[in-house]
Amino acid sequence: MNQADPWQWYNEIPIVSRIYLTASFITTAACALDVISPFSLYFNFGLIVYKGQFWRIITNFLFFGLFSLDFLFHMYFLVRYCRLLEEGTDFRSRTGDFVWMICFGATLMTMTAPFVSVHFLGSSLTFMMVYVWGRRNEHVRMSFLGLFPFTAPYLPWVLLTFSVLLGNPATIDLIGICVGHIYYFLEYVYPQIADLRGWRWRKLLVTPAVVRHLCGQVPPGQGFGVGVVDAPLPPAADEGAGAGP
Repeated sequence: MNQADPWQWYNEIPIVSRIYLTASFITTAACALDVISPFSLYFNFGLIVYKGQFWRIITNFLFFGLFSLDFLFHMYFLVRYCRLLEEGTDFRSRTGDFVWMICFGATLMTMTAPFVSVHFLGSSLTFMMVYVWGRRNEHVRMSFLGLFPFTAPYLPWVLLTFSVLLGNPATIDLIGICVGHIYYFLEYVYPQIADLRGWRWRKLLVTPAVVRHLCGQVPPGQGFGVGVVDAPLPPAADEGAGAGP
């Protein structure tokens, strides 16, 4: 099969990233064809709590606007950095942990949304993944549109600046950066501090066994036990990436 075949490229995307991309594209296409209205998708605390429209908790993460350059911009970074995270050394063969990271981030964003009047959080979730990937690949050198060189940890700030220059509000992207930093601290920084100081609770973010099992991460025969430990993964370098679309 031709390496440039779109179907092959699509099938090579890891399962979680592929599902998110597909759901976002279908949601946008449905809105463009007037099958559904964006007004039935956005986050609204009152409608969720008092009207029982619970689907809004999920659908607000799937709509990135109608087909446009801005939509393609978000899809590019969603697929690229969600995929790099899922295929990287931190989450390779750990689909359950990756899903739990997304659930953790989405939950914090949902709790924040009523206080900042944000209606769609898909961009925030994308920025969270960009932030985590950047912090975990701090030595990767990048450039923006081939003009400005920088290292990976600065990528979310470069994208935030570019987004603001395009006239977009900074609030949505800043939420993603803040939540990404919280996840990074709890997952990678806190365990090292706790280990050095001998604290009893050395890991605060633990993926429930049921999530690992549903994602096929728990080996057959181990059931839903609490003490499941993943086999160590061999080190592998993540793919470098340019920031320009």
